[in-house]
Amino acid sequence: MQTTLIGFMVGVLGTGAGGSMAFFLRNPTKRFLSAIIGLSSGLMVAIVTFELIPEAFAIGGVLLTTVGIALGAFAASYIDILISSLWKKSFSTKQGYIKTAILLGIGIALHNFPEGLAIGSGFSAQTRLGVGLAIVIALHNMPEGLAMVTPMRVGGYSSKKAFLLTLLAGAPMGLGAFVGGLIGEFAYDFIGVCLAFAGGTMLYITFGELIPRAKDLYSGRISTIFSILGFITGIAISKIF
Repeated sequence: MQTTLIGFMVGVLGTGAGGSMAFFLRNPTKRFLSAIIGLSSGLMVAIVTFELIPEAFAIGGVLLTTVGIALGAFAASYIDILISSLWKKSFSTKQGYIKTAILLGIGIALHNFPEGLAIGSGFSAQTRLGVGLAIVIALHNMPEGLAMVTPMRVGGYSSKKAFLLTLLAGAPMGLGAFVGGLIGEFAYDFIGVCLAFAGGTMLYITFGELIPRAKDLYSGRISTIFSILGFITGIAISKIF
């Protein structure tokens, strides 16, 4: 139960820290929002490239990782179609951003479950390893909260509602920590597949939703520049922590 609580707190506080930006996005310009979404896109690509996929390779190998990425992208595409069909009408501009946020929230939730598995497995192996993983994962979840909250604010959600939804996206990490603590070292192959699957969903959402939305908001080069800055920042976070 202690491991489960730690996993839950890491997920909620990590994404919540990024989601707290909702309270600072007061009447922002389209240019500023385009830059923030671009920054978030770059961060997400860097985290997938330098964290999720290498870890999946190390745990599950090339074949399982490749299959996991493909399945994750396919699942995200299917969820995209499902959300559109449930809406049963064409998206307005603001609704389009809400759809992006929903997809991203699902992707973050899927991402947080295998990270919870890693925390739980780490604690079952060695307490110090579990604590180290928890700190690193909390730091890495901050950009995800920022990436999720920005399109929600653009779509018209209140700061409070957007922030609470980012907290909700972090909650599955507690379940992952519980499962990881139960099955310990036997979870590692499963963790690899889950990480690859989450990486596939995040790549689909970033390339298919976040980057196009940033360009829709402001047609200048600002989103591209900030995407590159976000990518560089993501590399720094990955290598420093």
